[in-house]
Amino acid sequence: MTELPDFYSMSAEELIRRDQALLWHPYAASPSNQPLYAVERAESCTLYLKDGRKLIDGMSSWWAAIHGYNHPQLNAAVVEQTQRMAHVMFGGLTHAPAVELASRLVQLAPAGLERVFLADSGSVAVEVAIKMAVQYWQGQDKPAKQRMICLRRGYHGDTLGAMSLSDPDTGMHSLFQQIVPQQIFAPSPTSLFKGSLNEADIQALEALMQQHHHHCAALVLEPIVQGAGGMRFYHPDYLKAAKALCERYELLLIADEIATGFGRTGRLFACEHADITPDILCLGKALTGGYLTLAATLCNLRVASGISQSAAGVFMHGPTFMANPLACSVANASLALLAIGQWRAQVNAIESQLNAQLASCRSFGCVEDVRVLGAIGVIEFKQPVNLTSIQPYLVEQGAWLRPFGKLLYTMPPFIISPDELSVITRAMANAVFQRELGRL
Repeated sequence: MTELPDFYSMSAEELIRRDQALLWHPYAASPSNQPLYAVERAESCTLYLKDGRKLIDGMSSWWAAIHGYNHPQLNAAVVEQTQRMAHVMFGGLTHAPAVELASRLVQLAPAGLERVFLADSGSVAVEVAIKMAVQYWQGQDKPAKQRMICLRRGYHGDTLGAMSLSDPDTGMHSLFQQIVPQQIFAPSPTSLFKGSLNEADIQALEALMQQHHHHCAALVLEPIVQGAGGMRFYHPDYLKAAKALCERYELLLIADEIATGFGRTGRLFACEHADITPDILCLGKALTGGYLTLAATLCNLRVASGISQSAAGVFMHGPTFMANPLACSVANASLALLAIGQWRAQVNAIESQLNAQLASCRSFGCVEDVRVLGAIGVIEFKQPVNLTSIQPYLVEQGAWLRPFGKLLYTMPPFIISPDELSVITRAMANAVFQRELGRL
């Protein structure tokens, strides 16, 4: 075997060259013409590139690093846990980090969610939720209830079951529609978060439930914020009405809070905007503060006992790295930081600054909409962005953002300072100006 070089000492150019010869990046071709940047290290809200440049992170590494990077308490949690055990199987064994994490989640989550299933990633948490719903109805002697009702413009992950719940036409998974389970899709809510409830939204959802509830197990939705499907914010009363309809038509409600959980929308969980508790709750991303992959699917006692009454008698799922002690330990440290409560003031401050500094972008002809909710700021263009041109421009402005579709958006770490956030908003506003001139 050929001896490998010291990759840490390589130049940015050489590291990128070797990457492009070997690696496949998310939603990219191989080889790819998308811009690529080598990161040397990360600290707080700053990404330090190997070529010497510094970027303010406006993405929280896909919405996960809410406490920023290289956080001393999170670092300590990982180091301390490695002295005990990095991993042990969860079949027939347990450990303190997992029990503590379940205890914290049950305390924090909407009341009534008292059983916790720990998994590998957000997509797997959604797969677990699907299987929970189907097995629950089997335990109720209603095995025909197997399909899901979902919202158009939704996104729930990249594994097969999760793909089936995502928008079949406008989503990123249309290539696979022939092999994924065929679900039932309700119109995306038109009732805007800061507007009023459009009763037609509820009527359309109820009509589908009336027609299909006999063979549907659950309604699956992203509460309040439809994330990767378009960064759309809908009215809390729609969510409240959806919960009531689920109870009327004997459907479970599955809330996918993988993107919105842990404070992103200004509430600890987006369900709190409507004061509802789902039957099943999916969490991930920010659960470990962006340190390690971990997800959780919570359910109420009714669902848990119903599954135990099914033919299998047990829940049929068990990831190899379920309840990984390292991931659980850093998740506990992350949730301990949230428990202090400082995140509320941080998110409120981010929301106020985003509203103030992105408002002027509404006046440009290339812009369809500007919207802000909690620590989420979105500029929606009328035409799709070109990543290969807009990404380098944003990097030149000192900002790390990852536009997609028609959207230029930010979901920064909660600890971002006003000056750092101004770097992000200035870059976004400058990109709008350049786009108006036809340069991006």
